[in-house]
Amino acid sequence: MTRPITAGVDGSEESLAALAWAARQAVRHGAALRVVHAWRFEPRQAEPAGDRAAQERWVRETLARAVGSVTGQHRGLEVTTDVVEGDPVRALVAAAADTGALVLGSRGHGTVVGFLLGSVGQQVIAEAARPVVLVRAGADRPADEVAGHEIVVGQQGEPADSAEVLRFAFEAAAARGAAVRAVRAWTLPPLFSYSPGSLKLLDDAGGLEPYEHKALAEALEPWRERYPEVSVVEHVEMGSAGQVLLSVAGRAQLMVVGRRARRSAVGARIGSVAHGVLHHAGCPVAVVPHA
Repeated sequence: MTRPITAGVDGSEESLAALAWAARQAVRHGAALRVVHAWRFEPRQAEPAGDRAAQERWVRETLARAVGSVTGQHRGLEVTTDVVEGDPVRALVAAAADTGALVLGSRGHGTVVGFLLGSVGQQVIAEAARPVVLVRAGADRPADEVAGHEIVVGQQGEPADSAEVLRFAFEAAAARGAAVRAVRAWTLPPLFSYSPGSLKLLDDAGGLEPYEHKALAEALEPWRERYPEVSVVEHVEMGSAGQVLLSVAGRAQLMVVGRRARRSAVGARIGSVAHGVLHHAGCPVAVVPHA
């Protein structure tokens, strides 16, 4: 990645975890780090009229402390900062436009109900034109520093459908010296979806499961050639994509999933697979928009 890695911070423990992850990512990829604090003035009746200046001063001091926490650990890392007043969603979506990835934090919310994904993070993930990474707070040891853990990536559809998702996963794996586990989930199609053309493809492949293995291998082929140093595990399993991905999340230092970039009639959406993984995977999750 030559584009900067951008971290959105607000002074919370979650955003500091995201900043630390973003700094490590920038170092690995030889990229600059951009730190953005998006805020909106919140007047309080009990405080004096000049409260805007006090709030902005707090924002800038919070940003300076956050940046200091990573520059002390990563000497030589190029860091720029940006304080943006206004709607946080709009500000973060704009910040993501010219970045390699936008990194945000999320608070843990228990193993049963999953993780808490705030409305700002959810809207940014749905609308950003570039990859957005969600990082958890509170782990004793960052998942991306655990030896042997893989980059897990979900592959769906034709090779062109998952090209950007696989690109992000292989770039991350090459920078970390990690393996890629490429996951393709499949289910039995309804009878009415069969056509003469699809039946011929299945016959040529020898059946449903061999067809899925072949489809995954074809999608991975150009990325294996581009990154020959990256070890690849092909994982084809029957089941829903979200469930299959979550079943291997424990071995992931990063999970990479895609979402459709085009807007539907009801606006931008994350998609059911990305939504489930974001809420229940314990490792950082990258959501990569694709056509």
